[in-house]
Amino acid sequence: MDIDSLLQPFQHFGVHLGLERIVKLLANLGNPHHQVPIIHVAGTNGKGSVCAYLSSILTTAGYRTGRYTSPHLVDWTERICLNEQPISSEELCQILLQVQAAIDPKEESPTQFEVITAAAWLYFAQQQVDVAVIEVGLGGRLDATNVCSEPLVTIITSISLDHVERLGPTIADIAREKAGILKPGCPVVIGVLPSDAEQVVRSAASSSASLSRALELQCPVVTPQPARQIDPQWAEYQTIHNTKLMKYPLPLQGQFQLTNSALALAAIEILQTQGWQISEEAIITGMANTKWLGRIQWTSWKNHKLLVDGAHNPAAAQVLRDYVNTLNVKSVSWVMGMLSTKDHVDIFKALLQPNDRLYLVPVPDHSSADPSELAKLAQSVCPELSFCRTYPDLLPALEAAFTSTDNLVILCGSLYLVGLFLATTVQNE
Repeated sequence: MDIDSLLQPFQHFGVHLGLERIVKLLANLGNPHHQVPIIHVAGTNGKGSVCAYLSSILTTAGYRTGRYTSPHLVDWTERICLNEQPISSEELCQILLQVQAAIDPKEESPTQFEVITAAAWLYFAQQQVDVAVIEVGLGGRLDATNVCSEPLVTIITSISLDHVERLGPTIADIAREKAGILKPGCPVVIGVLPSDAEQVVRSAASSSASLSRALELQCPVVTPQPARQIDPQWAEYQTIHNTKLMKYPLPLQGQFQLTNSALALAAIEILQTQGWQISEEAIITGMANTKWLGRIQWTSWKNHKLLVDGAHNPAAAQVLRDYVNTLNVKSVSWVMGMLSTKDHVDIFKALLQPNDRLYLVPVPDHSSADPSELAKLAQSVCPELSFCRTYPDLLPALEAAFTSTDNLVILCGSLYLVGLFLATTVQNE
C-alpha cells in the first residue's frame, strides 16, 4: 500500500472548510492534538518560510520539533517533519492506516486535507514532540488545523487577495477568516498588513477573550519591525522591547524575508518569556540552517542556471519581481503555468516587463488555466513582450527558453509546477 493509494479515496471530497469532521476524527483517535503544544501560522504568503525558520531554530535549541506544512512540492512526506526530517514513507503509511481505521463509515467522509492533518497530529503525539509548528492550509477560522484552544503563539504573516472564492471578496473578509486562529489570551504576532486587514485582526485580538471567556486576558498583539539587511548574507532585527539589535544570517532570498524572519524571531522571543530555553547561538545557527524549497530558489537544469518560485498570487509575484529587479538583468524569460482559480491578470501585471519572453505551459494533474487563454491575457497586459508561446508541457518549454536567448530563465506561477520540476530533476539525477 502506498501513500497515494491511501489518500486517493478522499481526493474527490476536495476543499470543504469546516471543523466538524476533523473534530470527530481526532476524537476517534483519542484527541492527539491535545497532547501537542503548537505555534499556529496563518497568512496569504510567507507562512511556509516562517514555519521553516521556527522549526530550524527550535530543533537547533534541542527541542523535539514537529512541522506540518502544505502543499508538498515533490512528496507527501514533506508535509510532516520531525526535527527537520520528513516522516518516512513507511511511517506515513502506518499513520494513515490508523487514521483510516478511525473514520466512522456512518459519518460524512473527511477530506484529503483533513486526513493528512489528522495524521500529522497523531504522528506528533506518538513521537511526543515538545512543540509543533503548524501551518494553516487555507484561511484559518474553518481550517482543519484550527482545533487547538491554547496555542503558544499565533502568527499572521501577511494578508492579500487569494482564494477569494472561498474566503470572501475583500481584504477585510480574508483577514476575518485568518484572524479565526486567534485564541483568548494567546499572544499573536502580525506582519505588515493592509490597514483594513490590520484593523480586523486587532479587533479580533481585543474581542476574542470577551466573546468567549470574559475572565481571560485579551490577546497581546506584537508587530515587529521588518529586519534590516546589513550585507547580502546577514540581517539585523530590533527585539520586541527594543532592548537590543540581533544580527543573524538570512539564507532565504528576497526582500520579504526581512519581514518573515522578524516574525519568526518575535515568536521566539515570546517563547523565551514563556520559559523556553532558546539561546542566541541556537537562533543564529537555526536561521543559518533554514531551507525552504521552491521559493526564490536558485537551481540548475542541464547545466543552466534557473530561478524557481511559486509566485502563485499577485503579492507573491510582486515579491519575485522586486527580487529580480535587484539582479540588474535586462530581460527575463518566464516559464509559467497557473491554476485556473488564480488572478492571472494581476500576476502578469506584477511580473511582465517590455522585452520579456513568456513560455506558457499547463499545470498537470490540477485545475490548470488554459495556456492559450493565458497567452492572450499576457499580450494584452504587456503588448511589448518580445516572445509569447504555449507548450504542451514543462520540459519542451524549458528547452526552448534556454536555447533561444541568454536571458535569466525563471520558472514560476504555481507551486505544483515547481514541485513537478523538482520531482523531475530528482528522478533524473
